[in-house]
Amino acid sequence: MSTMHRKLLRDLAYMRGQAVAIGMVMACGVATFVMSLSMLESLTGTLDTYYERNRFADVFASVKRAPMRLADRVGEIPGVAYVQARVVERVTLDMPSMPDPASGQIVSLPQRPRDGLNLLHLRSGRFPEGRGSLEVLVSQRFAEAHDLRPGDGVEAILNGRLETLRVVGVALSPEFIYLIAPGSILPENERFGVFWMGREEMDAAFDMEGAFNDLLLRLMPGANVDEVIDRVDDLTDRYGGLGAHAREDQISHKFLANEIQELENTSLIVPVIFLGVAAFLLNIVLSRMIATQREQIATLKAVGYTRLEIGRHYFAFVLLVTVLAVAVGTAGGAWMGAGLTRLYTEFFDFPTFEYTLRARVVVLGLVVALASAIAGVSHALWAAMRLPPAEAMRPQAPVSYRPTVLERVGLHRMMPAAMRMVFRHLERRPIKTCMSILGIAMATAIMVVGRYSEDAVNYLIDFQFNRVQRYDVDVVLTDETDDVAMSTIRSTIGVIASEPYRAVAVRIRSGHRDRRTSILGLTRPDGLHRLLDMSGVPVALPERGIVLSTTMAELFDVGVGDTVLVEAMEGRRPTFEAEVSGLIEDFSGLAAYMNMRELNRRMRDQDTVGGVFLLADAAHQEALYLELREMPQVAAVNVKSSTLETFRETVGRNIALMRTFLIGFSVVIAFGVVYNSARISLAERSRDLATLRVIGFTRSEVAAIQLGELATITGAAIPVGCVIGYGLAWATSNASSSELIRIPFIIHTSTFALAAAVVAVASVGSGLVVLRRLAKLDLISVLKARE
Repeated sequence: MSTMHRKLLRDLAYMRGQAVAIGMVMACGVATFVMSLSMLESLTGTLDTYYERNRFADVFASVKRAPMRLADRVGEIPGVAYVQARVVERVTLDMPSMPDPASGQIVSLPQRPRDGLNLLHLRSGRFPEGRGSLEVLVSQRFAEAHDLRPGDGVEAILNGRLETLRVVGVALSPEFIYLIAPGSILPENERFGVFWMGREEMDAAFDMEGAFNDLLLRLMPGANVDEVIDRVDDLTDRYGGLGAHAREDQISHKFLANEIQELENTSLIVPVIFLGVAAFLLNIVLSRMIATQREQIATLKAVGYTRLEIGRHYFAFVLLVTVLAVAVGTAGGAWMGAGLTRLYTEFFDFPTFEYTLRARVVVLGLVVALASAIAGVSHALWAAMRLPPAEAMRPQAPVSYRPTVLERVGLHRMMPAAMRMVFRHLERRPIKTCMSILGIAMATAIMVVGRYSEDAVNYLIDFQFNRVQRYDVDVVLTDETDDVAMSTIRSTIGVIASEPYRAVAVRIRSGHRDRRTSILGLTRPDGLHRLLDMSGVPVALPERGIVLSTTMAELFDVGVGDTVLVEAMEGRRPTFEAEVSGLIEDFSGLAAYMNMRELNRRMRDQDTVGGVFLLADAAHQEALYLELREMPQVAAVNVKSSTLETFRETVGRNIALMRTFLIGFSVVIAFGVVYNSARISLAERSRDLATLRVIGFTRSEVAAIQLGELATITGAAIPVGCVIGYGLAWATSNASSSELIRIPFIIHTSTFALAAAVVAVASVGSGLVVLRRLAKLDLISVLKARE
């Protein structure tokens, strides 16, 4: 072992505490980077393979009812490689294991189930054989929730008739990786399931012989998707077409795309914070090391070591810390990635989804960590390399002591001597002080961002489920009907109040921009479904015109008084201009509202109803659910309490996991910054502190000076961190909001208090570690040492 190698090991052993603290901070950054990037590759790789292997469609289109010959005409559109016509129907299910009704969607299978598009992955059992029986495959989540196995029966209302579906297998589909009921944002495994039935049986059950109501298209490479969609819409318009859409607008794929985007953001933002702090710590540690080893550097140069060898020696210290941090960070990232994989399997249904850590990700993590380390220590390394031997043999010039700002304004007279020493030391090293404050502030900011998501979700739950949705049950009808048919539902036992509504699928245009959405027609703005903006203020529902969400208004660049073009995708499919009569800043993403009478008039219908909100008597809920289940005109029953329970359970696990990660990250940063700052300050002031002890200061008074500096830095950093965290939470809210949902920007005072408490405790812990070193200070050796 060479002389320089032995010196390196001695330096590392002497500074092991600081090296470990820096390595922990850097390891957190590497762990986040490795976790996000490896999960991103695992998710996208699994998704692409699944889509390709199971021939996931490129374009989707729905119609009211169309003859089979229309599918042949669609297949003649330039760019279309394959067309599959099928039947898709919504049904109400009667599950003995739950009191409230469940709903399902039945999808027809081609004659050869292993041909066509959106191929199924069979988990167990076999494909339906037809022969006139109602054999079905069931989606895996629904089967697990109700313990369904091949041979079991499920009662469902098919076209107004109560039938028994015979389960013959369990399957997965690339179309339902994220399986949610229409209009929902979270899976409800007990209350919504997908079934697949033979085409002949579907035709007979729903009177669809020689017809279809849904199309799947596979496009040729290089085909123009927008042109194909326009041609499909032209052909399906007369058959009640609901508007074709590309894969990117398919609901399951859209949620997956949002998750991939969040992983991309995480892989960039969080590691930058950690690696930036680690670079700062490396810089101050290496600078102090070089300053205290000036004579050693001079001696090494005097005996023949070159500048390059000196620089390589100190860089080896940095390299060793970085490599060890990358090793720990990679292991931590893999562990976090495995945990996130388990969480993802609760949301997304893949035939196989395994966490994969590729060597490329590890190498990239090492490169990023090294780049940040080099950026942090380059100035200190250059100073060591260019230090002349004669200059290095002389002691470093003492710090210039001039009156501080506090002394100039006369405030120092109000402070004890120990506090004046603290402020003098901090003010005379402004850059180091500011960087220390910024490092601890970032720990506080990370805690604020981590807790912010919990505040936002809790507010969203209270706002949406308690203040906006004041109903207990949402009943969706199979076919839009008139108000006379509503009397049956109103008179059902357990119904306290009812309120009809209508939702119409539309395409809204303004200039060259357009979006597919739905218009919710309400009878009153302050009824069972209220119109409230984000602050809870009621929004008026005008007799004429349309109310748009601010998200949609910003997308279309329109305001109150402007007009938009509305193309209805159902019924008589009218096209009409609607004046924007109001804007609502809510959490629903792309939303539009109209007075239901005005909506019916525009749709050229009279008293048409699509569903009804019910306020139910808790004492008669089971009887109400039983009656609704048996009504043939009821397509689905959504119970708000069940949806809320699922929302809390599903989102709560995700928030708890992320909160644990971020609290750990925050503690690591706070400990790393405070500990390194304290150790360097102790090394710089050891002679001064020893002198104070010799002239009569007690150990507690000397400790107060040292710990007072740490407390001052932490006290200044916490408010700065709260401000930075506020800004990062605001940016996170904007980045996480999408056309599906807007995340509220809500931060409670308790969030700032918790962040401050966690950082303060971490700082106290690191201060106590340094205090032990202060108690072991050898006064004689320190005073004899030559600075």
